[in-house]
Amino acid sequence: MSVVQTVLVFAGIPLGIYSVVALLTLRDKVARAPRYRPGQSWDHPPVWWTANPAGSGQAGLSAPAPSGGSKRTAKGGARGSW
Repeated sequence: MSVVQTVLVFAGIPLGIYSVVALLTLRDKVARAPRYRPGQSWDHPPVWWTANPAGSGQAGLSAPAPSGGSKRTAKGGARGSW
């Protein structure tokens, strides 16, 4: 085996594998839509989210009651014995 063949086997093949993996991981960043950056104009309507709609103090944010008159039977907890 010559020196050139040795370098190709021990350096070229691993370099090729790393290059393919790098290209596969970076292709998502190239194909993705541009992200919002601070200072750019925001062209979308505002969306407000709260984990506790009743505690926000604004009317009309709570979820509607389930239809059909079904009664909740779940008690909660890991065993359901609360």
